Amino acid sequence: MSDSPCLSCGACCAHFRVSFYWGECQSAGGVVPDHLVEPIGPHHVAMQGTTTKPVRCVGLLGDVGGGVRCSMYEQRSSTCREFSASWENGLANPACDAARAAHGLPPITPPVSPERVA
Repeated sequence: MSDSPCLSCGACCAHFRVSFYWGECQSAGGVVPDHLVEPIGPHHVAMQGTTTKPVRCVGLLGDVGGGVRCSMYEQRSSTCREFSASWENGLANPACDAARAAHGLPPITPPVSPERVA
């Protein structure tokens, strides 16, 4: 994770509502701390700070576009676990690019393959 572009971005944590099934909360046997979420429906919750504008997840530490980290990384929801940075898995992620653009950051470019360098 040390080479992750996420450690110098954080745009997704300050752009999207982070909602998920309430069963991921600690009180239901999950890992997400209950005191960091708010109900948004009968079966869903969202991370505090992500339901109104300006969006900023309560777990985000640091400045978007600078050095950032998730203060609850090991306890993050499936929504966060399943979100990947563009090119992290060899594919562009339009949602990542949109979040970055909303904060004035350029899209992440694909890695240069050794064949293209030669």
